[in-house]
Amino acid sequence: MTNPKYHVFVCTSCRTNGVQKGFCFNKGSVDIVNKFMQEIEDRELSGEVMITNTGCFGICSRGPIAVVYPQGVWYGDLTPEKVEEIVERHIENGEVVKEYQI
Repeated sequence: MTNPKYHVFVCTSCRTNGVQKGFCFNKGSVDIVNKFMQEIEDRELSGEVMITNTGCFGICSRGPIAVVYPQGVWYGDLTPEKVEEIVERHIENGEVVKEYQI
């Protein structure tokens, strides 16, 4: 996959030394990454969507956080249920899920 339609970045509080600790990590962000990956695979969107875990975005109070590019839409306070809805509405149908947007 060299040019995905969407690229989703999810904060997992990964530090430069490789240690994961911090607000998003403690709030289950690894589960959020896994849920994005599962939804993308289940919907056969692997060729269109790339999922990447990141370090801190700097707005920890809204975590876990994901940013969807190319639009640059920020989503916060994520749960696995919200991820499912974001994949369905935003990734599959091109509709920003405004109620989760930050």
